[in-house]
Amino acid sequence: MDILAHALWAGAGMGLAGRRRPVKRKTVALTIALSALPDIFHLLPIMSWWLLSDGTFATLRAYAIALPGQEPPLPSTVNLLSHHLHCIAHSAIVAAVVTLLLWALLRSLWIPLLGWWSHIVIDVFTHSVDFYPAPVLYPITQRGFDGLAWNTPWFMVANYAALGLVGVWLLASRAKGQRSSLGANTDRAKAET
Repeated sequence: MDILAHALWAGAGMGLAGRRRPVKRKTVALTIALSALPDIFHLLPIMSWWLLSDGTFATLRAYAIALPGQEPPLPSTVNLLSHHLHCIAHSAIVAAVVTLLLWALLRSLWIPLLGWWSHIVIDVFTHSVDFYPAPVLYPITQRGFDGLAWNTPWFMVANYAALGLVGVWLLASRAKGQRSSLGANTDRAKAET
């Protein structure tokens, strides 16, 4: 799935979670950031090459939007680092280790990790073998599962339509809840007078 959709789904999830119990804005922001980070993380070697060596912004941009097999040529070390960072960021095994370590340290689940987990789970189903499959079992294997490529036009339309419907529902049900609580407060005030 594309980075924007990952962030929007994570935001919708946090909006829904916030109805169950209060969620700090910092937690929401971190969750959304971690939902996008796996697709940005593997660009770090290319950004470093651009900023610290003879790489170009045009190459970075071309890599970021490239279709499989059409990536611009990169130095072998940059390419290797980028590939393995992509695998690390999309690995359920790596995410599980990080989650367990933080759980042991904090004695509770660090909620923003749900953004990372949502990214991994969504990518398993929205990346095909031909379109950057998510290597969820890395480092055991770099192979991914054959899902539906997120850039399939009808799927992109359906995905953003679903995001739009969820957004409208969240806003409408929030407004309805606020009206209900205002009505309850008014009724309570009338009963007290």
